[in-house]
Amino acid sequence: MGLFDKFKKKNELLDNEQNEEIEALGWDAIDKLCDKVYPNQKNPKHYGAMIKWRLGGNDPLDGISVYDGGDYWHFITYGLSELYEKESEDKEWSGYGMELTLKLKKDHYENEEDEIRCICGILQSIARITFTQGELFNAYEYLYTGQTTGIDSKGTSNITGFITIPDDKFVEINTPNGKVIFVEFIGVTDKELRAIQNKEYSVIELLEKLNTDVTSYTRSSIV
Repeated sequence: MGLFDKFKKKNELLDNEQNEEIEALGWDAIDKLCDKVYPNQKNPKHYGAMIKWRLGGNDPLDGISVYDGGDYWHFITYGLSELYEKESEDKEWSGYGMELTLKLKKDHYENEEDEIRCICGILQSIARITFTQGELFNAYEYLYTGQTTGIDSKGTSNITGFITIPDDKFVEINTPNGKVIFVEFIGVTDKELRAIQNKEYSVIELLEKLNTDVTSYTRSSIV
């Protein structure tokens, strides 16, 4: 049985209120870090899966919290690491050993809630790649989607894919289930992704030109 198979078949007691409550030690560890980064936001926006993956749902992440970072929304996932009991045999790492983050610039959106939910859907899609294919995402990589329409809810922005970096606010943590790193996704344009593919720029060089880790739907390509 592979690691993601074990994740699919997590103990269904978690979803049965009549059974004894199971501790969510991994979830609590992420919450503790969130409280340290955003101490004045005890009740952030949170978007949970309607039907959990282990019960046949389509969303692998149990939830995504969204914090107010001032001029951006900061997304943090829950579900690529082991949130509840330890199930994998790897004692060093918790689950896949990572969670995903993204900072979306606040802007004059027609419907800001739609854009927030759109990012949640994208993060679920990225996590689904890991769950179904076992692919891990590390810092200083890129994710080329092949699409030319924007990833925003209207599909009109220049942002079509991502590069990754270590999240500067969410450091690696040790949980009771093992270590977890936080991989931040930054939205980039098709031209920028092609420049990386053609080795005109490395991810680090492109990041230096961007000079920000905040995803902005309204910016122009820098290459």
